[in-house]
Amino acid sequence: MEHPETSFLFDLDGTLVDSVYQHVLAWQEALEEEGIELSVWRIHRKIGMSGGLFTNMLLRETGREIDSDRIERLQQLHARAYKRLSAHIRPLPGARELLTYLTEAEIPWAIATSGRMETASTTLTILGVNFDQVPIVTRDQVKYAKPDPDLFLTAAERLGVAIETASVVGDSVWDMLAARRAKALGIGVLSGGYGEEELERAGAYRVYEDPADLLKHIDEVGGRR
Repeated sequence: MEHPETSFLFDLDGTLVDSVYQHVLAWQEALEEEGIELSVWRIHRKIGMSGGLFTNMLLRETGREIDSDRIERLQQLHARAYKRLSAHIRPLPGARELLTYLTEAEIPWAIATSGRMETASTTLTILGVNFDQVPIVTRDQVKYAKPDPDLFLTAAERLGVAIETASVVGDSVWDMLAARRAKALGIGVLSGGYGEEELERAGAYRVYEDPADLLKHIDEVGGRR
């Protein structure tokens, strides 16, 4: 009987790099420049979904008029603020070691992020990802981002693996919901600020503290050499 090939599809922010709160502060700054006041915790709860859906939901909560010009302006303001704050971003504990392990074990992996390449390229460089060797799927390349499954379906396709045998690793409920809709397995990490029960309710069958903890237990999720 043919043994199904294990593969891993990683979210980026809050999963491999410690960048969630830079995104939160960048969105807060962008909203304030547009004269929109919103509590930081409300912004944090939406990090991980696509930028367009994110701004639609935020504007809907505030009762402000939603139009394409304002959404585009907010996204540009966010990107500008995030680039300035990105100097403080670092890989999460064990992230580089986990990716190195998978590469050396010849276990396919890819990165699928709701961020656009404009903002993701900085954190990918900090992480040390080889753009020529690793499939990277960003918001620019799919019709819909999380919680829709497009990002992970595209990443699996580029790896040449069946999505049903892939494991999606993410820090938010939006990652887990997208994984379920793609029919992939969901693995949660706590490094983005969501709780264990939240991730499990959204579909995670295993939850770890961060990439270092996942690497320590990699045999539990089909990552044996």
